[in-house]
Amino acid sequence: MPLSLAAAPAPRIRTVDVLPVSYPVTGHFKFFPKPERPTVMVKITLEDGTVGWGQSVPVPTWSYETPESAEDTLRRYLAPRLIGRDPLDIAGAHLEMRKAISPSFSTGMPITKAGIDLALHDIAAKLARQSMNQFWKRKPVDKIDLSWTLNPATMDDLEPLMEEGKRRGYRHYNIKVAPDPKADLDLARRVRKYAPNCFLWADANGGYDTGTALTVAPKLADAGVNVLEQPVASNRLSGFAALRKQKALPILMDEGLVSHVELEEFFKLGLLDGVAFKPARTAGLYDAIKQLQFCEREGLMVLGSGLTDPDVSLAASLAIYGAARLKYPAALNGLQFLTASYLKKPFVLEGGALRVPTGIGLGVEVNEEAIRRARRG
Repeated sequence: MPLSLAAAPAPRIRTVDVLPVSYPVTGHFKFFPKPERPTVMVKITLEDGTVGWGQSVPVPTWSYETPESAEDTLRRYLAPRLIGRDPLDIAGAHLEMRKAISPSFSTGMPITKAGIDLALHDIAAKLARQSMNQFWKRKPVDKIDLSWTLNPATMDDLEPLMEEGKRRGYRHYNIKVAPDPKADLDLARRVRKYAPNCFLWADANGGYDTGTALTVAPKLADAGVNVLEQPVASNRLSGFAALRKQKALPILMDEGLVSHVELEEFFKLGLLDGVAFKPARTAGLYDAIKQLQFCEREGLMVLGSGLTDPDVSLAASLAIYGAARLKYPAALNGLQFLTASYLKKPFVLEGGALRVPTGIGLGVEVNEEAIRRARRG
């Protein structure tokens, strides 16, 4: 997949603007204890005036990156490295970002770096006058079916939540499980009874210990769960190995797969059946594409996931999930939990699905004035 299609040198990067903005949150979701979803918009402008937009979507309750650390890192460490660079040299930009913020076990501050990466991909495809999938030489699907996230505060809330999803056109469900196996099994059974033909995806977010995960996985399978995501913490590799050997359910990795390097190593070690993708987690599309290609070569299960992505981050996720031609519904719940948009034409749900953007670049137009008004407010 080429990262440079221009015959003549591209205009250089002139400025990088960092614009923090939040979205109102509706409903109960454990990762957002406050009624807002903070993000950081990144605007890269070239010498000829071409603009690319990216978005960093940190969630402190999910990773170590915070909105404040993302904003500060972008301003102080990453943006200065990009000024004057060729915007089409995306690989080089990642090397520069790696020099500025070193890795620990894997890519350092990947959610923050994704904001830069998405803006550079937006520019590269715009300069080529192509959509992202044309740029990647991929023929995407037209729409991505979505999965409705169920994270009820109490079981009394479950049926109304399922009914709301059904009214909005959703036919598939993902459930948040761990650390209480009894409650998890009750939840799975109720959802399967309500929607006997749905794809039911359980995500533990690393919340089980290995012994509990081995005990509950066969019971979740009996309750009608189709896949189990991140059953144990990312550093409990022996737990992943034991669960994969057990074969009660397909085992997906999420939090621990920041780059293609870990994916390749963990696959060699026999730790996973598939990947729950998040471009935000992988420092953007540059490495996400490498992970997708590896999964395709090795026949791994590919599921689309997200970090309650809005707007630009959501557009990037839809682009790569379109390229992947997903077989399963994607757990993209931005439209479920967020009530605002900073796009000129916000995404519109169509029968529980979202269209893959086909416009040039990431395929969306950012309403910069709305962002600046929100920041002033």
